Amino acid sequence: MNWLLQHPAVSRLFPAPQRIKSPHYFDINYWRGPRWYASHFPTRAARHRQERRSGSLGVVGEASPYYLFHPAVPERVAVDLPDVRVIVLLREPVSRAYSNYWDRRAFGSEDLDTFEAAIEAEPRRLAEVDEERLRHDPRYYSLHHDHHSYLARGRYVEQLARWMPLVPPERMLVLSAERLFRTPAAVFVEVQDFLRLPRHDELELAPFNRRPQPGITASTRAELVDYYRPYNDALFELLGTDLGW
Repeated sequence: MNWLLQHPAVSRLFPAPQRIKSPHYFDINYWRGPRWYASHFPTRAARHRQERRSGSLGVVGEASPYYLFHPAVPERVAVDLPDVRVIVLLREPVSRAYSNYWDRRAFGSEDLDTFEAAIEAEPRRLAEVDEERLRHDPRYYSLHHDHHSYLARGRYVEQLARWMPLVPPERMLVLSAERLFRTPAAVFVEVQDFLRLPRHDELELAPFNRRPQPGITASTRAELVDYYRPYNDALFELLGTDLGW
């Protein structure tokens, strides 16, 4: 998202001083309604001005990892934004879960002292979530579902199975984070083409949001590699490509 914001044809959300990536409308704030959501995007006049400056159609979007995981979001998006283009960035799930734990620690929403304790507590925590209300009550929010779903979020096949029937393949781009890290310029060209943006190759493709963290133990990694193997195999079959995990 930060790379795209450098593109002259891409607009920021409002309020710009907060540098927000998402108003979290489709997952947390859906009850606020479409006018509230629209208030975060440039006006038609502002878009026309930007299009004249850039010489191409303007693009604006948002980014929220929780959109992929929240079970109500795909249908809400499909109904409200029938022509939306969706980019899904998938990271190797063990690394994703471990990094997510340290992000939650830094954010202050995780009080368990170790990653191992957090994943052990995850089934108990998620058992408290009212899945039915999560799908049907826009005002219902679960901290556990949002912040303590370390392993569940890495079962990508379950999440994409909800999205794929609602968003046609020509409007969904699934990317591997590892390929993005290895070949950022090539992947960014693919993203620009998918969004129908003119290519700008001189943009700075620097990494964002990297925090130092201790290494995961070898035993925990091995255990989770085994845990995710059947889910990854099913994901690769669904996508028709092996992401190398």
